Amino acid sequence: MPELKILLEALLLAAGEPVTLERLLETFPEAERPDRDAIRTALVDLAASYAGRGMELVEVASGFRLQVPKPFSPWVSRLWEERAASYSRASLETLALIAYRQPITRGEIEEVRGVSVSTSIMKTLQERGWIKIIGHREVPGHPALYATTRAFLDYFNLKSLGDLPPLAAPRDLAAIGAALEERTALPDSSPQTEFPDV
Repeated sequence: MPELKILLEALLLAAGEPVTLERLLETFPEAERPDRDAIRTALVDLAASYAGRGMELVEVASGFRLQVPKPFSPWVSRLWEERAASYSRASLETLALIAYRQPITRGEIEEVRGVSVSTSIMKTLQERGWIKIIGHREVPGHPALYATTRAFLDYFNLKSLGDLPPLAAPRDLAAIGAALEERTALPDSSPQTEFPDV
């Protein structure tokens, strides 16, 4: 049997998608199956061997995958003629609200954003496989509850929702308003009238 690290590299290259530890173990005949610790050690060694190279081994929500490191993406993206899909600000705001506040209803998204969420935005995010309906809220109308998927985590290189960047602390609007007033206050340039002492 080839060296375990090299065999795992071949499996991950051939898969073309994230592969779980369990799935990697299943590829071995029972008599030759290494234990989980041996697989994990080989994966750590494999990841270390890619340091400073054009490929990296990462663990995402759906398992392990080989991918091009982020610094190389400007060059790699030129291999494909079609442009990457661009998403509107409304789509990204909607996706962020679902990611950080899930499960969430469409009405709750609209309440935070202050505008209605178009059906096409929700449809696009569902077709992309980034969000799904996970149930319905027990209130009149039974609105759908939305949450992100493993595909969302995989796309953004996240192992779990805990890996999402922290939200910025809420700002004190009164302090911001006072600072703006202070900056924009004009010096009093009205002519001063002096009255003689009587």
